[in-house]
Amino acid sequence: MRFTHPVLVRWSDIDSYDHVNNVRYFDYLQEARIAFLSEIIGATGGDFFTDHPCVLVSQTVDYLRPILLRHPPYDVDVWVESVGTTSYTLGSRIVDRSGESEDVYAKAVSVIVTVDGETHAKRPLATSERDALLKHVVTT
Repeated sequence: MRFTHPVLVRWSDIDSYDHVNNVRYFDYLQEARIAFLSEIIGATGGDFFTDHPCVLVSQTVDYLRPILLRHPPYDVDVWVESVGTTSYTLGSRIVDRSGESEDVYAKAVSVIVTVDGETHAKRPLATSERDALLKHVVTT
């Protein structure tokens, strides 16, 4: 199951070429990733960041076309690609669904590692985390 989070382009996101600076794509992806994880894992109760600490260890982005300043939001889709013992991989993409077609502006892969909140050492995924993540695995 894919999760969709709308993001609005801010004037401050625009660079001298009149499109969104590539670094801002990471902000959009992070905003959607946090909303996704808060919804699916945070739904198990408690505070997501306190109860299920994790860190982003790797993220790659393929820039497919420039994002422009406009009022309708772009969508950021997020899904689970795989679940390991101490980590999981999320896929995501920035999409424009405001017209007749679905135009993809960027694709990303993010690897998240679960950590102990005090020592910051890797820890195994809790059963509740694993179960929540597995419900959102999308195979392409």
